[in-house]
Amino acid sequence: MPGKNFIVRTTSQETAAVADAAVDDLARRMALELLEDPPHPQSADDPTRALTLLHVLTHLQRAAERLQRDAALDAARAGAGYPQIGEACDMTRQGARRRWPGLFHHSNEAPTEHPMMTTPARPFDVLLVEDDVADAMLIEEALSERGARNLVQVTDGVAALEYLRTADNARPDLIVLDLNMPRMNGRDLLRVLKSDEELQTIPVVVLTTSSAPDDVVGAYNSHANAYVTKPVNLAEFEQAVQSIDAFYLETATRPPRS
Repeated sequence: MPGKNFIVRTTSQETAAVADAAVDDLARRMALELLEDPPHPQSADDPTRALTLLHVLTHLQRAAERLQRDAALDAARAGAGYPQIGEACDMTRQGARRRWPGLFHHSNEAPTEHPMMTTPARPFDVLLVEDDVADAMLIEEALSERGARNLVQVTDGVAALEYLRTADNARPDLIVLDLNMPRMNGRDLLRVLKSDEELQTIPVVVLTTSSAPDDVVGAYNSHANAYVTKPVNLAEFEQAVQSIDAFYLETATRPPRS
């Protein structure tokens, strides 16, 4: 299933030693085949063999990169996400996404971590009201892995209202809202949104670190559509964001745009 841990029963050092030995043996055999002269002891001032070996290793590196891409795509099609692909490559999820940015967006038998029920006629618009830069980046990456998303981030309630009330801006399909922010916090913004006839039908999901009962009850009393506490674990954080996305943008029927 997607999200299960990737396990290699050797250490990274052990795997590296085996890989180095195998590549070195292959490269030296290929270099000997490419040399025009019969094998002979290399003199100290003759770089031919070393240069041939370097030439072979360069092409092996390029071949490995092509094969890595293919393997990453196969892993994605089989249900692995960027966290597992990054782990297999000894890099972070963000590093894997930067290296192979389109794994989940191919039109030819496109793999998806959570298959979409329908293909949207346009990219979904999401307004993220969040002042934490790190959390905003994680949310943006988690959303982008699920398909076409136009995400606009603002850092407080005042900026959110300015964006929503600017006629030229796209009306969001979903608002993801933090509670604790400067100027106008999420609690006040939620009350304004749900009392505004023009904005009250936009789904609002509160995504915050607070699990205080008063905050939960207060959010639902102000007609939040859902309240989600931010998990500490990065994989769980990503899963929570993608679950929000899956339901509100792909499963739930949204009101038509005015």
